[in-house]
Amino acid sequence: MLELTLPDGIVDPRRCNCSICRRKGAIAASVPLSGLRIVQGQESLQLYQFNTRTAKHYFCSVCGIYTHHQRRSNPDQYGYNVGCLEGVDPYEIPNVPTSDGVHHSSDRRA
Repeated sequence: MLELTLPDGIVDPRRCNCSICRRKGAIAASVPLSGLRIVQGQESLQLYQFNTRTAKHYFCSVCGIYTHHQRRSNPDQYGYNVGCLEGVDPYEIPNVPTSDGVHHSSDRRA
């Protein structure tokens, strides 16, 4: 279980079209590293990294839900799954933009 400090509410919600994000379909919003705390289930969290191995994507090994990730574009922030917020329906957030993760400037090019 995550505890988030969100004094400004849901900040910068967005989708991403990179290979992992477009498949998980989550809306992620931003929080500083100090604004996210794991209060229960640390032992069930698994880490997934790919490509540049900079971003750290976490998911629950019991239910498979993506919970949060430490951003590649801003390592001082976590992106968290808005769908994990109690009482929030991410589909009710209007006009959620999509970030171009397919052509991210930090990607390794062959």
